[in-house]
Amino acid sequence: MPIIKIKGMSCQHCVASVKDALEKVPGTKDVEVDLEKNEARFNGNPPPEAVKDAVSKIGFEVVPDE
Repeated sequence: MPIIKIKGMSCQHCVASVKDALEKVPGTKDVEVDLEKNEARFNGNPPPEAVKDAVSKIGFEVVPDE
């Protein structure tokens, strides 16, 4: 299950927005977003750029792996 770190979420509305955006990316399923950990997990193997673009378009930032 891929995990991405997301910067900028502050409330449950943010969580719902990120979940909705990621569910629309072809190749993702079973999306879970965790506000406390500032991360999202999902099943599937979507293109990383599609995931990053979906999150960016709604005003959040995918934090690169360190």
